[in-house]
Amino acid sequence: MKKKTKILIYLLILSLLDMVIPIPFTAIMLIYVLLEKPPWFMDLVTEIYNS
Repeated sequence: MKKKTKILIYLLILSLLDMVIPIPFTAIMLIYVLLEKPPWFMDLVTEIYNS
């Protein structure tokens, strides 16, 4: 499975979870990425834009 497909599936799951449970998981993940700048996120972005 391609990386883009996996990301789309993860985002769909997060959005469904966000609709069912009123805790904004996507916003929490965004805040984490913005504040911590994890190396896996940069690798993921680089891989997406290089393909």
